[in-house]
Amino acid sequence: MRFGFSIGDGFAAYRGAVGDSAVHRHAAFQIAIAQRGEVAVADAAGTVVRAPAVVVPPMVRHRLLAAPDLRTFFVDPHCVFADSLRQRYRSIAAFAPRALRLDDIAVQPSGELDPRLLTAMHLLRDASVAMPALAAAVGLSPQRLRALALEQLGLPLARWRVWSRLRRAAEALGAGRTPAAAAVEAGFADQAHLTRQMREMMGLTPAVVLPVLRP
Repeated sequence: MRFGFSIGDGFAAYRGAVGDSAVHRHAAFQIAIAQRGEVAVADAAGTVVRAPAVVVPPMVRHRLLAAPDLRTFFVDPHCVFADSLRQRYRSIAAFAPRALRLDDIAVQPSGELDPRLLTAMHLLRDASVAMPALAAAVGLSPQRLRALALEQLGLPLARWRVWSRLRRAAEALGAGRTPAAAAVEAGFADQAHLTRQMREMMGLTPAVVLPVLRP
């Protein structure tokens, strides 16, 4: 992959220069690999981890320090590759150095998560579904579905829903939609809502990512 952005089943990936991001937290594992030198990631307290590759678990507040050329993968928590990451990484840490290919990440669903939770995440990934209707669709009460997500994923399904909407917005932006049109298509109230949620979950704004989505 040259400089640019791609989205597949279970992952998003980009390669390019990165400026200092705002403190944020996302609903996926992030693996940042330096093409030369090191990656630098600061946690919410300001402690910096530097290594050729760094992994950040879901819902961990952090910011990525500026780098001239990073290859970054967002690994969705419902795919099988996330199972091994959940077992090994609970905080920001150096990632075991090895060649990481998209084939390592994509397609296969988790073997550890409850199938009902996987179905709920799949439904949220593809559409905007209210939580009571989502719980009914998988045969659970809303309370049990929320508890299952916190127990097995370590994050609320509401955060996964936002992450899924950001994914759809990125796809729409990459297809040439304006930020306002992408926001509505992805289920956000308006462009301002999309901008706030993208800054909160990725430390970036649509204006910043557009040059990467449309190289």
